[in-house]
Amino acid sequence: MPEAAFVTRATIGDSEFDRDTAVTRRAPGVYDIDLSAGWTIISAVNGGYLLAVLGRALADALPHADPFTISAHYLTASQPGPAVIRTDVARTGRTLSTGQASLFQYDEEGKEVERIRVLASYGDLGSLPDDVRTTAQPPVIPPMDQCFGPEDGPAPVDGSSAITDRLMLKLDPSTLGWALGAPSGKGEMRSWFGLADGRDADPFSLLLAVDALPPTAFEIGIKGWVPTVELTVHIRCRPAPGPLRVSITTRNLAGGFLEEDAEVWDSADRLVAQSRQLARVRLP
Repeated sequence: MPEAAFVTRATIGDSEFDRDTAVTRRAPGVYDIDLSAGWTIISAVNGGYLLAVLGRALADALPHADPFTISAHYLTASQPGPAVIRTDVARTGRTLSTGQASLFQYDEEGKEVERIRVLASYGDLGSLPDDVRTTAQPPVIPPMDQCFGPEDGPAPVDGSSAITDRLMLKLDPSTLGWALGAPSGKGEMRSWFGLADGRDADPFSLLLAVDALPPTAFEIGIKGWVPTVELTVHIRCRPAPGPLRVSITTRNLAGGFLEEDAEVWDSADRLVAQSRQLARVRLP
């Protein structure tokens, strides 16, 4: 099977992703982190990476370890470098705990600027029942050796997309018309997904996965940056080892905004994460 080429090297807890999303508790509810330049697109830090960073802070602040649902509003673009996260516990219960967190950086004048604010509920994914009743179906994506990654295209401008060096992306050719100058007009993007060092997925890397593919706007025929305004992610279960399949669709672009609905499926054909994102589009 082509998928067998996805060989695990790094392990959960000991990978670049884990090191770059690790937060240091300064005081109760206050955490420090140095946002890595390795997860940037142009000069802005990727929104899924940021969500994983805040997700880790909340996992420490709350009595439950696993994100079930997390909603983020992106207020200003985050830059690589020092940041502080402040968390607040809203409620703790037997099966779910809820908290909020904000990430701050300093501007050129030394003033604190809030970059992102999230509200999330956490629980124990291992305690969930196995009963599944769904009409959802895994996306049909060709085998990996019939798909294409960033390494198959022209060399990018230095520093333009550092995050792609840290990801294993193999995109469905039917969603790659934009790369050939012939976008399909359909707001669809599908890809195999993993971390480049082979680390298996966990709930925190799922927060990255929903925001790591090229924007669906490219296949609609729109170029340029598509900044996230709001992103909500639901983690449905702990993913099985192996590569993920990510499918993202857009049905409506209006008023300079579009939605992206993502599904993430694991190697056991389980729907492990879902998300909806509202993003701004720079129209010509």
